[in-house]
Amino acid sequence: MNEEKLDLVLIKYRLEQADDSLMDAKVLLDSQRTPQSIVNRAYYAMFYAALALLQKIRKVPRKHRGVLSLFDTEFVLKGLFPKYLSKDFHEIFELRQVSDYQITEKITMEKAEKTLISARNFVQEVKTYLLSDQTSEEE
Repeated sequence: MNEEKLDLVLIKYRLEQADDSLMDAKVLLDSQRTPQSIVNRAYYAMFYAALALLQKIRKVPRKHRGVLSLFDTEFVLKGLFPKYLSKDFHEIFELRQVSDYQITEKITMEKAEKTLISARNFVQEVKTYLLSDQTSEEE
């Protein structure tokens, strides 16, 4: 398989992971499961969508902070995505860090629901960008 086809396969896979994580978060929210679990799945939806973007430019770091940083430098600072998406991504990353590792504050269900909304928006923006980019390449 050539590199371009492999990239497309990996991008599709990451977007499927993002969708699955969003669905998991929705199921958790609907069944009133823990806010920490909802935040975790919402964050991973954003993370996988960002990995799909980074795969497109063949820059995939090994660490979560590297994904955040490259999303900012390669997409936000270049004006391809609005700054609020970066802000949401960073905030939800930090919230997940606190809820998964530090356990210093309890996350409310309201905060978890807002996180899921932000994650849905982030994933949709990434999909729209990748689809429009693919369409422009075909022309």
